[in-house]
Amino acid sequence: MHVRTRSSVLALGLLTSLVGCASAPTPAETIYVTAAPKPAETVYVTVTPEPPAVAAPADPVAPELVPNAPAPVIAEGPANDTGAIPGAGAAPTLDGNGNPVSYSVIAGDSFFDIAQRFEIPQQQLLRMNPSIPNFGETVYIGQVINLDWTKQG
Repeated sequence: MHVRTRSSVLALGLLTSLVGCASAPTPAETIYVTAAPKPAETVYVTVTPEPPAVAAPADPVAPELVPNAPAPVIAEGPANDTGAIPGAGAAPTLDGNGNPVSYSVIAGDSFFDIAQRFEIPQQQLLRMNPSIPNFGETVYIGQVINLDWTKQG
């Protein structure tokens, strides 16, 4: 495509009038116009990576059940005096065979320590003495505790 610019037409006319008609006109300057492509748009895409495939957990293997040893059976019988200890320091009342049959509470005694001294489980001693309040938490000075399993309550 040939495009003549205004300045080239004026220059041509001026040149013709100076030189006369004897010479051929000088060709005009050719200008080529090309359209530049639009710059590419920058597109930002957020890609969330897929988590890696995780194999399903295997079924847990149940541990082998092992039963507890059976609870010891404590035979009811005469109390066994192991001697004075802190919390059970008074002398017990004995029967004709020398077995303790009762205990009188003194200052500083506790029901638990009395049960320990005479090797009687605390629950059994509570069954033998139903008048003891608060599961043995409260004992009074001078209170008589039964130690003879044949005389419960």
